[in-house]
Amino acid sequence: MTKHVAMKTPPVVSRQEWEAEREKMLVKEKATMRARDALSAERRRMPWMEVDKTYVFEGPNGKASLLDLFEGRRQLIVYRAFYEPGVYGWPEHACRGCSLGADQVGHLAHLNARNTTLAYASRAPQADIVSLKQRMGWEMPWYTITDSFDKDFGVDEWHGHNVFIQDGKKVYRTYFINSRGDERMGTVWSYLDATPLGRQEVWEDSPEGYPQTELYGWWNWHDNYDAGPDKTWEKVSAAGEAAFRDKDGK
Repeated sequence: MTKHVAMKTPPVVSRQEWEAEREKMLVKEKATMRARDALSAERRRMPWMEVDKTYVFEGPNGKASLLDLFEGRRQLIVYRAFYEPGVYGWPEHACRGCSLGADQVGHLAHLNARNTTLAYASRAPQADIVSLKQRMGWEMPWYTITDSFDKDFGVDEWHGHNVFIQDGKKVYRTYFINSRGDERMGTVWSYLDATPLGRQEVWEDSPEGYPQTELYGWWNWHDNYDAGPDKTWEKVSAAGEAAFRDKDGK
């Protein structure tokens, strides 16, 4: 019989004491945030590796190359999800961990607005992938791996995000995230921070010539990006940014 152990909770304090403790924690949180920003800046300066092998995927519209997966955008993130015969839950479900990650993926329009495409890839046939997406309510493009793509990019026996950039007809691998690094993926920020161009905002430390726009100015409703920049929002967001900057003394 398992003995119940009482939960050892933190002390209960006054409002003033709680605020003081929160301020001390905030100092550490801001230091962590700035360290993460610096790490992303280093990532944007990582060397690129040219993909000199031809890969073929099956998509809802037939065969597709790695370049096709970009959908005309500059950057591509490919997540290898376990959905294939032999995976627990097949064919009604994909891997539980991969499915939990898929449930966290934000609206793709925001990534697309930053010239970035997110795609999933598995070894399951397209018919099963289409059925799975419909049942689970997932919207990301999802392709079938037909060759050694997963093995060549470190995800043949595990999960992971591979990041690519295209220049003309050439494709380059720029970064790779796997293991517990996959746990933080899902938001537009976590995806963009993993890319070679980053969030593409003026506050970022990026190499010369990289695309950058004003902070907040490009943000939009996910169904409104086609309308283009909104001058009123640009003024409102600029004023908000200035207020926050004054408050923090920066």
